[in-house]
Amino acid sequence: MAAPDTAVAQPVAQSTVARVDYRTDPSQYKHWKLSFDGAVATLGIDIAEDGGIREGYKLKLNSYDLGVDIELHDALQRIRFEHPEVRTVVLTSLKDRVFCSGANIFMLGLSTHAWKVNFCKFTNETRNGIEDSSRHSGLKFIAAVNGACAGGGYELALACDEILLVDDRSSTVALPEVPLLGVLPGTGGLTRLTDKRRVRHDRADIFCTVAEGIRGERAKAWRLVDDVVKPNRFSQAVQARALELAAQSDRPEVAEGAQGIALTRIERVERESGLSYASVEVAIDRAKRTATFTVKAPDTAKAPLPEGIEAIVAAGAAWWPLQFARELDDAILTMRTNELDIGTWIFKTEGDARGVLAADATLLEHRDHWFVRETIGMLRRTLARIDVSSRSIFALIEPGSCFAGTFAELAFAADRSYMAALPSNEDEEPVITLSEANFGLYPMVTQQSRLVRRFYGEAEPLDAARAQIGQPVKPLEAERLGLVTTAPDDIDWADEIRIALEERAAMSPDALTGLEANLRFNGVETMETRIFGRLSAWQNWIFNRPNAVGEKGALKVYGKGSKAQFDLARV
Repeated sequence: MAAPDTAVAQPVAQSTVARVDYRTDPSQYKHWKLSFDGAVATLGIDIAEDGGIREGYKLKLNSYDLGVDIELHDALQRIRFEHPEVRTVVLTSLKDRVFCSGANIFMLGLSTHAWKVNFCKFTNETRNGIEDSSRHSGLKFIAAVNGACAGGGYELALACDEILLVDDRSSTVALPEVPLLGVLPGTGGLTRLTDKRRVRHDRADIFCTVAEGIRGERAKAWRLVDDVVKPNRFSQAVQARALELAAQSDRPEVAEGAQGIALTRIERVERESGLSYASVEVAIDRAKRTATFTVKAPDTAKAPLPEGIEAIVAAGAAWWPLQFARELDDAILTMRTNELDIGTWIFKTEGDARGVLAADATLLEHRDHWFVRETIGMLRRTLARIDVSSRSIFALIEPGSCFAGTFAELAFAADRSYMAALPSNEDEEPVITLSEANFGLYPMVTQQSRLVRRFYGEAEPLDAARAQIGQPVKPLEAERLGLVTTAPDDIDWADEIRIALEERAAMSPDALTGLEANLRFNGVETMETRIFGRLSAWQNWIFNRPNAVGEKGALKVYGKGSKAQFDLARV
């Protein structure tokens, strides 16, 4: 079959602006203050008005943009790895009478559609990461809402385990996006109200259409907050509750003296043709609109993996599983934000599978140790970024590949996986090797393993796959077991891959985004899938509608003294 002509890449507005770098550290923070008191860490919001990541707007009233959330993401990582003694994190404001007014509206009004969507996706992932740490890592979070809290500020509070609101007769919680801006709360607010806090749908309907918000005892009665506290007792109440939650955690106690792991700067070389890290290479082909991610197994012949928990902790950020997770995470974020016209990501692997399998065995053996558990969490969240990235993802399993254990998750995350069969030289055929890590160590946002998702939870194919743990599976057997999409032979391999990639490049990126998201999250629905699927799809549509972003749309005229004009036809 002849391949269709490759669609011509259109220029992308975002490519004309400075590239976003997700690497930062506390010495560079403009918007957050981190402090520590034994088992309790405080993340203070103190957003610099003139510290926006782009020019053209001021971050008034503790409103935030992507730069603020990049710092928040880094701060959470510092707490996870550098401060194992922390068991409770308190998020509060360092400004008077305002907690956070949410995403900066003028920033949204000036941004391209792609920027808005990528911004919402990253903020969603960061807030999901808070809940992920609460679920898996023994970290608990309290939002100490000590002032007005609206929009994305309330969504940040909703991501915490508990919300305490100051009862000063003026501080409210609000989700005013629908009445004021003509859009939806963009980082999970609607979903967390119902799925997490169990707010009745009729009350949620009122709450989300009343711009001024709700305060005091009514906010508590409606389950919008967990408690309301008078100003003169607020600090003491927050501290007392933080210590109560800390007592329930299984992270190391202060007295145990666990040493944190310094998160050194991620080193990369950035070129027009791609990115280079120690364990990840990204090669960009702009003509074909593809990026090939090649992830590398640890070279155990050159540097053996540490054995024993003391040696693992001593390795710190250089411990291969953590180094790989951080580098892959940075590569995904960098490509997702800065390379909008690279529509297909191809995952390849190289190296000795024994190194990956040995690392998996270590992760499983020591999974109850705080550092190993946090490393597993980093891998879990990084792999989940692939699942929710709006790119076509193919995995190519070729001679010299090592899709083993954790690396096999890349193939299972892909929309398609191709495995080269070499009937004329079976000794050089690639293999895929499963480990116990493939059966639940890295659940997706559906809370399923990728193999459970792949086989719809059916026992027979899952049992057949589990029986192969530790055994190298060749192409035709991998295809029979359902571990790969197809196994072309060496005669057809080059043409089949070329045609598949050219066909993909010729299709509508919008249609592919919808197709992939619908197929990746089949079956089970969770709060996270509703946020990334249903909410994101609606917000994508609304962000394109004139009622929101037209010349007289609510998002465009906000703060300019004129009233939005709506097309009143319901669609």
